[in-house]
Amino acid sequence: QVQLVESGGGLVQAGGSLRLSCAASGLNFGSHSMGWFRQAPGKEREFVAAIGWSDNTYYTNSVKGRFTISKDNAKNTVYLQMNSLKPEDTAVYYCAVGTVLGFQLKRADYWGQGTQVTVSS
Repeated sequence: QVQLVESGGGLVQAGGSLRLSCAASGLNFGSHSMGWFRQAPGKEREFVAAIGWSDNTYYTNSVKGRFTISKDNAKNTVYLQMNSLKPEDTAVYYCAVGTVLGFQLKRADYWGQGTQVTVSS
């Protein structure tokens, strides 16, 4: 069974930083693209960032320059470093397994349970 477990969410003041982690099991981590999505109350889930099997990275414009996605294949873990956080970044953040093309279309094969990120003014 594929399992994705997110951690690192919490409450942070605007301008602060958080680092999210996603530990994956049940799949060949190095052979899949990994991504991060987020969903705020009353809004659609949106793509945030992705990293491909060759370590190529992709970001939505709203986080470009502030967020960094990375992975450690040996640890089966993907990370999202979030700097200069804004209140509009407040959302539940979900780790995902899929393809880069699928992520661009807001689709994924597997989802984590999510971790709450709250950014206060």
